[in-house]
Amino acid sequence: VTSMEFERILSASGPCRGHLVRPSDGKEPGRIAWLQCVGSRDINTCDNAYCSSVCCMYAVKQTVIAKEHSKKPLDAAVFYMDMRTFGKDFDRYYMRAKNEQGVRFVRSMVHTVEPDGDGCLKLRYVTDTGTLGTEIFDMVVLSVGFTPGADALGLARRLGIALNHHSFAGTTDLAPVETSRKGIYVCGGFQGPKDIPQSVMEASAAAMTASKELSVARGTRVREKTLPPEIDVAGREPRIGVFVCNCGINIGGIADVPAISAYAADLPHVVHVEENLFTCSQDTQDQIKQVLVEKEINRVVVASCSPRTHEALFQETIREAGLNRYLFETANIRDQNTWVHMDDRRGATAKAKRLVRMAVAKAACITPLHRISLGVTRALLVIGAGVAGMEAALAAGDQGIQVHLVERDKNPGGVARALHTTVQGERIRPYLEALVQRVLNHDRIRFFPASEIVGTSGIIGDFETEIISANKQVYTTKVTHGATIIATGGHEDKPAEYQYGSHPGIMTHLDLEAALDAGDFRVTTANAMVFIQCVGSRSEQRPYCSRICCTTAIQKALRIKEKNPETEIFILYRDIRTYGLREDLYALAREKGIVFIRYAEDEPPLVLNREEGKTLKVVVRDPILDRPVAIEPDVVVLAAAVVPNENRDLFEIFRVPVNSDGFLVEAHAKLRPVDFASDGIFFAGLAHSPKSLDETITQAKASVSRALTVLSRESIEVGGVVAEVADPDNCACCLACVRSCPYGIPLVTGGHAFIEPARCRGCGVCAAECPAKVITLHHFTDTQMIEKTKALFA
Repeated sequence: VTSMEFERILSASGPCRGHLVRPSDGKEPGRIAWLQCVGSRDINTCDNAYCSSVCCMYAVKQTVIAKEHSKKPLDAAVFYMDMRTFGKDFDRYYMRAKNEQGVRFVRSMVHTVEPDGDGCLKLRYVTDTGTLGTEIFDMVVLSVGFTPGADALGLARRLGIALNHHSFAGTTDLAPVETSRKGIYVCGGFQGPKDIPQSVMEASAAAMTASKELSVARGTRVREKTLPPEIDVAGREPRIGVFVCNCGINIGGIADVPAISAYAADLPHVVHVEENLFTCSQDTQDQIKQVLVEKEINRVVVASCSPRTHEALFQETIREAGLNRYLFETANIRDQNTWVHMDDRRGATAKAKRLVRMAVAKAACITPLHRISLGVTRALLVIGAGVAGMEAALAAGDQGIQVHLVERDKNPGGVARALHTTVQGERIRPYLEALVQRVLNHDRIRFFPASEIVGTSGIIGDFETEIISANKQVYTTKVTHGATIIATGGHEDKPAEYQYGSHPGIMTHLDLEAALDAGDFRVTTANAMVFIQCVGSRSEQRPYCSRICCTTAIQKALRIKEKNPETEIFILYRDIRTYGLREDLYALAREKGIVFIRYAEDEPPLVLNREEGKTLKVVVRDPILDRPVAIEPDVVVLAAAVVPNENRDLFEIFRVPVNSDGFLVEAHAKLRPVDFASDGIFFAGLAHSPKSLDETITQAKASVSRALTVLSRESIEVGGVVAEVADPDNCACCLACVRSCPYGIPLVTGGHAFIEPARCRGCGVCAAECPAKVITLHHFTDTQMIEKTKALFA
C-alpha cells in the first residue's frame, strides 16, 4: 500500500475503522516494512530528483501509531537512505521510536519486492556496507512523496506564473511567497514539498503579503457576524447535554464509549447524551446546535480532547445556539486518560466516567460570564533587529502600524551580516543593506539600537514596555503597543570538539565564510578540505538537528570547487539532509567530484593536529570499504550547532516558555507555529529553531500576519475567566495577591485589593494565595471546585 492508503487504514473514519489489517485478506499483520524515497530522489523511474521533505517523518509516525494499534507485538522496519528528521523536535521523536518503541531502521537500498505466498512479500535489499539481505513481511508501505498537481499546473499557466524545473511555483529565497507575477502569492505544497508547520507559516506569510497591498481598504467591506441574543438561564434548573467523542479511535479505541455515555445519562441534571465520531467536525457542531434548541439544554459538557485546542470552538458553537459561551465544561478523556492508559482499557473507561461525572457536577454550578470591550493600541513591539525582526517591522510598518524595534546590538542585521549567498545563490549583503536602510528611513518604525527591555505589563491590545539604553545612561522610555514579536535570533556555537581553536586550518562555517570573503590563502590554495557534519548537534547535549548544516556545507564546497576545481573535498556526514529542492545541490556536488563519506554516531571522525599545528590528519571509517580512511587536508570545516541567543531574563519578563534546548515554544507545533500560548505575543527566526534565511523571512511575515489579527481591530473582547475581589470588606490588605501575581495585576486601593478585569489573565494564583478567601476566580469558584471534588470521590 502507499503511505496515504496506510494512513486511511489507521484512520477511525477510514475503511478499516482504525483497525490495523491487511487490505488483501483482513488479517492483522505481524511485520510491516516502510520503503522510503518512493517517487522522490529518483531520476530513473519518475524524474523526481528532489526530496519530498515529509516522508521520513510521517513514516516514523506511522510506525509508532501502527505499534499502538496492533493487538500483538509488531515488527516495524523502515528501509531508508538518509533519515531526514530535520524539523523542530523531529530527531527526538525519531530516537524515541528507535530506542523506546523498538522500530528498526535499516539503511539500505531495496531492489526487489515480490510475492512470497500467503499474501506475504519478500524484500531483497543491500545495506550500505554491501551486505545482501532478504526479509519476509506481511505488508509493505511505500513512502510516496509530492508532485505538483495537474490542476495547479494548469492554473499556473492561465495566471502566467513561472515554474521552476521541477514544475513547482518559482520563488526566490529573499521573497519566498511571491510568484513571478506581482500580486499573486503562493504557499504550501505548490511552492515545494514541505510539512504542515512550514505550510501554515507560509499561508500566514502569503496572507500578510497580500494584505499589505490591500491595507488601504482594510475594513471597508466588513460584515459583522450576527449572533442570537443570549438565553437568560438565571433561576432555571440546569439541563445538561453531554456529548462523548470517540475522537476516531484515540478515545473509542481504548475506552468503552457506549458505557461512558450510558453512565453519563444517569447523572443528575443530564437530559441528553450522545456519542460522536468526531465532536469537533462541522456536521457534529451543527447537530449540537440543533439539539440544544430542541431540548432546551442550558449547560453543555463535551467529553473529548484537550480544552487547550478545542474549548474555544465548542464555546463558539453553543454561543451560536444562544447560550453564553461560559455555560460549557469539558472532560479531557483523551490527553488525560486514553493516551495515558492505552494499555488499561477497563481503567481508562472507569477514569473517563469519573472525569465526566466531575465535569457534569461543575456544569450544574457554572453561571454566565461576560467579556468587556477594550480598545486596541495599533502599535507593534519587535524585539531583535536581525533579518526576522527587520522583515517583521517593515511588514507591519508598510501597513500603517507604528513599530518600536529594539535591538541589543549597536547595529542591525544579526547573524546575516556574516552570510554571503542563499541556497539559490542570491547575494545576501545587498539585500541586507537595503533592508537596513528601509528600516532606518521608515516613518513608521522607531528604532532603539543598543537597547534592552527591562519590564512589560498589560494585556493583548494594550501592553506597556519599558526600554533602556544598553549603558543605562542615555535614556529610559516606555512604549505602548497592542502586540509583541520576539525575534531575538541565534548564533553558531563554538565547538569543543575536533580540536577547534588549536590550528588555524580548523574552522566553522562562519569562519570559512569570512575566509572566502577575505580571499584567505588557506582556503584559496587548499589542496584538500574536509567538512565534518553534526558537530554539537544530534548529540546527547543537543538532541536536535541544526537543519541548515548539510545544505551550507555543500554550498561552501561547491563555491570552493568553482574557485579551484582541483581542490579535493570530502564531506563526512551521518545523514545528508538536503530536504526539498535542496537535493539539487547534493546531486550537483556529487557530479563535481565532492566525496561523501558516512560515519557512525558512535565512531566519529578523528582529527589529529600533528607537528605543532602545521599538519592536519583526519581519520574516518568508510562503511563501504569497511576500513579507516586517512585524509591530510589543509582545512577542516566543522558544521557547528545553531543555538539560540541567551535571553533568559527577557523571556522571563514576557513569561514565554523555552524548551530544554533554549528555543521558544509555540502554542501548537502545527496549528499555531508562530504564536505563544500567551495572547498577543508572537515570535520569528532562530529564537524559535534553526532555519534557513528564506524560512526566517517567511516566519517573520507570518508573525506579522498573526499580530495583525489583533492590530487590525478597533477593539477586542477581554475578561470572562478573571479574578475578582468579591468581598472587599474582609480584605486585610496583606499584599499576598500583589506579591504572588505573575503579571503584576492586583493593587491595593481604597483600603482593599483591586483587580482590573480587563488586565487579569485568569491564572488564579491570587485566589489560591488569598488567606482570607476574599478573591474569587470566576468559572473556578470555590463552590464549583468543591462540587467537582465531591464528584471525584463520590
